[in-house]
Amino acid sequence: MTPRSYPWAHAPRSFLSTMFVLALVAKSLPGFSSEPISVVGIEEDWELVVESPDPNSTAPQVSCTISPLSHVDSIHAAFELNHQSQPEFTAGGLQLQVWNDEQPLSSRKFPNTGVLSHDNEVVRWTQSLTLDDGTLTFEISNGTSTTWGQFGGQGYLKASLSTNLVSLNGYDPAVSVQNSGVAYAGNRVTKLVLKRVRATLSTGEVIEDPTERFVHTRD
Repeated sequence: MTPRSYPWAHAPRSFLSTMFVLALVAKSLPGFSSEPISVVGIEEDWELVVESPDPNSTAPQVSCTISPLSHVDSIHAAFELNHQSQPEFTAGGLQLQVWNDEQPLSSRKFPNTGVLSHDNEVVRWTQSLTLDDGTLTFEISNGTSTTWGQFGGQGYLKASLSTNLVSLNGYDPAVSVQNSGVAYAGNRVTKLVLKRVRATLSTGEVIEDPTERFVHTRD
């Protein structure tokens, strides 16, 4: 299904406020079910531009977070690029980690453990949350890069766990932005940006927020 892009997503209103507006509009349509609408899937499209990496010092090192809630004090995931910190530090590669507050629960890594070494490399990927019958799944997909080639979507960077959550309505892209960044050698990164967010509703509708949210830009 092609996601709808709503111009009011650029207005100074929270992501979930926009969704509530959409729900009200949808409920006004003829034949709309009275069942409550909930969010069952989230996709974030990310872009990292690295101007001058240093493979000798494993620089830069980047981490991007996604949470089903409006905080990271409970279950959330972190996607690490150009380093792997669990269970101990390893240079290079890609790693998806699941955490409960500050307690690591699991980690998955991509087989290609290359280190960033190409000037002006652009890395793009999608990180997602899905909720299905008491199972919460974090996954990286649609990854493209020079160093690691195409990554994600093969199951290497995917983790699932049981949950009591009944929706992903607590998701907020601001949490992703505030808890993501360049942990080391930010001077080598041109930008790290959350390009857009898509939400899948329990009705099957996919809505898109095209607002670009910059996590890091080089001064």
